Amino acid sequence: MQDWNPQLYRQFESERTRPARELLARIPLDEVHTAADLGCGPGNSTELLAQKWPHARITGIDSSEAMLMQARERLPDCEFQLADIRRWQATQPQQVIYANASLQWLTDHPVLLPHLVSQLAGGGVLAIQMPDNLDEPSHRVMRETAALARWQPCIPAETAERKRLLSADRYYDLLSDAGCQVDIWRTTYYHPMADAQAIITWLRATGLRPYLASLDEKQQSDFLHEYHQALTSAYPARSDGQVLLAFPRLFMVAVKTR
Repeated sequence: MQDWNPQLYRQFESERTRPARELLARIPLDEVHTAADLGCGPGNSTELLAQKWPHARITGIDSSEAMLMQARERLPDCEFQLADIRRWQATQPQQVIYANASLQWLTDHPVLLPHLVSQLAGGGVLAIQMPDNLDEPSHRVMRETAALARWQPCIPAETAERKRLLSADRYYDLLSDAGCQVDIWRTTYYHPMADAQAIITWLRATGLRPYLASLDEKQQSDFLHEYHQALTSAYPARSDGQVLLAFPRLFMVAVKTR
């Protein structure tokens, strides 16, 4: 799969950063000396951590060198590492491990989350936000378009989309069993968008990437045309002419108590 596109990702930076701010606001720590931002992207979420704890040693982790280049330009005083979250190991116990819209791309959460908790200092916080939107029309229509006979040979079904999240109670048990006090909630954001094409522009930086990865330029154009036609029906214009993109997200804040 091609590397992430930071410019495309940042077109909706305000909308993407809003849940990051709300996740950060629920971390019950005032003084923080060590924090890690997992899946830091172009540094928009890392910047929030740096603003909240200006004296902390903050490390951003991402698997995309293109994203890290922008993050380093944005925050030259922070440390950034090219690494796979699944294999990342902190050099010292962290007071905050922050993962905004990154862990949904990874599998085996029953192993991953306890591994991350094990890297927290006592009283440290694992803060997670993940999109939970696979049942929304934006993603349902992706699957339906990819399932058309024309696209089945081109888009492998097993690689087309990220895996579904576990249930909230399963995450609660995982983190409780790992020695944490857990706060978990779900929020649905409703983003006014200019039209269905704006939704595609948003998703080309994230959810559409696996679908487009195996297609050449002409195929990508044709796939997006068919997707756009179906998406227009799924998102009718509201009274002001815009369309409304519902975007559910799952939040977890786990404080290590033992």
